[in-house]
Amino acid sequence: MNFIVSSTALYRQLSRIAGAIPSRSVLPIIENFLFEIDRDRLTISTTNLETSMQTVLGVESRGEPIRIAIPAKILLDILKALPEQPITFMINEDNYGVEISSENGKYKISGENGEDFPMIPQADNTESIQLPMYVMLKAISKTLFAASTDEDKAALNGIYFDLGEHGATFVATDAHRLVRYRRADITVSEPTSFIVPQKALNLLKNSLDPNDNRDIIISYNDNNAFFQGEDLLLVCRLIDQKYPDYETVIPVNNPNKLFISKTELLGTLRRVNIFANKSTHQVRFAIKGSDLEISSEDPDFANEAKESLKCHYEGGDIEIGFNASLLLEVISNLETEEAVIELSEPNRAGIILPNVQDEGENVLMLIMPIMLTSYVGT
Repeated sequence: MNFIVSSTALYRQLSRIAGAIPSRSVLPIIENFLFEIDRDRLTISTTNLETSMQTVLGVESRGEPIRIAIPAKILLDILKALPEQPITFMINEDNYGVEISSENGKYKISGENGEDFPMIPQADNTESIQLPMYVMLKAISKTLFAASTDEDKAALNGIYFDLGEHGATFVATDAHRLVRYRRADITVSEPTSFIVPQKALNLLKNSLDPNDNRDIIISYNDNNAFFQGEDLLLVCRLIDQKYPDYETVIPVNNPNKLFISKTELLGTLRRVNIFANKSTHQVRFAIKGSDLEISSEDPDFANEAKESLKCHYEGGDIEIGFNASLLLEVISNLETEEAVIELSEPNRAGIILPNVQDEGENVLMLIMPIMLTSYVGT
């Protein structure tokens, strides 16, 4: 069997799915790409047994269909080093040896029997929903940063998909902050919910083109989710846990509203955080009238910082503490130039919103306060 393919096109497609290959595994064959060649179609698969990815591209082939596993690292390295040109793969069907011929050279790799490669799960007994690629990417980028990386909190290690007749909601939280992203223009006839691992969604995010105007189809059953694009498939095992009732931690009555420049707030937080305690990153918000004072201190090193910002504020005077590092990530995720921060009490979560929401969507971010333990200047 032999086939001809563009070196650049092959490298591009391999790079999109290489993230699903484990760097080290008890099952060595999954450190390979699985090549399935059938006539003018090359299907390439990767897996880490939790998440699988697959892509396709056209080739010119001769010979009978074949499945062969080819070592990932050396194949990526040689393709990256080759300029754009047609290259020929010649496969020895007896010993799975692979010879790659370019314009000026030949390179030999030892492959393995592709029949030993784990099967990619099939989309059996699934429901599905179709949405634009940019919507899927926006839902991931808006929520992914807030998911937990604590393996002891398995339910929080992913994004919660809550699909219903009146819209779709995507939620992520690490118990210290929470993001809820809603789309009123995405609906399903049969309401359902499931948790998709953040690692799988990070792979999906990195492999999709934000400028692609095509749709992506999300299929799901009790065990897996399938994300199908034009030439890309990602399959992942769902997190078999119950997601916490996140709505109960979102304060409903928030009489204090702060309107402030996102850029100015980020700059102040970055500077003041330098002087905060390195374990708590505690900063104090003291709001009086149209003045916001942000301060921090680290008594262990006698470090202090204090800055004042002009703002528009509606409500009574309040002092509240936040983890500056977490707050920086939340504020940075706003797409508008002005941030809206809604507060109720010093011991209740703060709500962070963009000052303008796009039609059909709603973004809400929440950060838990931390108890104020020291006072700058005392």
